[in-house]
Amino acid sequence: MRFPLILVSPARAENIGAAARAMKTMGFTELRIVQSQAYLDPAARRVAHGAGEILDNVTHFDSLADALADIDFSVATTARSRAKFRYYATPQQVQGILQEKMQWVNSMALVFGREDSGLTNDELDQVDLLTGIPMANDYPSLNLGQAVMVYCYQLSALRQLTVTPVVPAEQQQLGALRQRVEQLLVQLEVSDDEKLADWLHQRIGLLEQRDSAMLHRLLHDIEKKLIDKNSA
Repeated sequence: MRFPLILVSPARAENIGAAARAMKTMGFTELRIVQSQAYLDPAARRVAHGAGEILDNVTHFDSLADALADIDFSVATTARSRAKFRYYATPQQVQGILQEKMQWVNSMALVFGREDSGLTNDELDQVDLLTGIPMANDYPSLNLGQAVMVYCYQLSALRQLTVTPVVPAEQQQLGALRQRVEQLLVQLEVSDDEKLADWLHQRIGLLEQRDSAMLHRLLHDIEKKLIDKNSA
């Protein structure tokens, strides 16, 4: 399974190097970077300390949307204050959620935001699940390299699992479900209810495969009833 880590606009080469080192230590190999050339700075390679091949194979993207284009399920790290109405999973909960998703998606990604400001709300809306590291007291945050290490350590066990390849229909189940929900909100004329739309978006990311399939069936029945009512 493909499982890239994505760094959005990292400013410090040292942080990128530390992230690459953490990745290699825990068995992750693919690094994607959005809107930053800092990984080319010699300081990144110096701090990477033996993880130079990860920096050599970095893929650069112009936007987070481009970096996620071939990803079936994505998780973004953020501070709770940025989460709006979203569900906020701990690293331990993320591990369980992703372990279930591995049974029916072919690719997952973990997204980290800018060192100073994290991810924008628009960027948060592009991912399936939000997570953050619970902090003792009110210390603001870990630095980027430390945060990458925490998640690489927590999720490293997933790299050891053997899963049966999923069929194409199941891979597209979540994306299709999101589209159907968005279209239904428009039909019901409630798409401007930000709290409702945000809640639905984040709950879909938590659905297991069987629940997702059942919700597709329910939406099909609702859509059919709406069509019949409008045709009457």
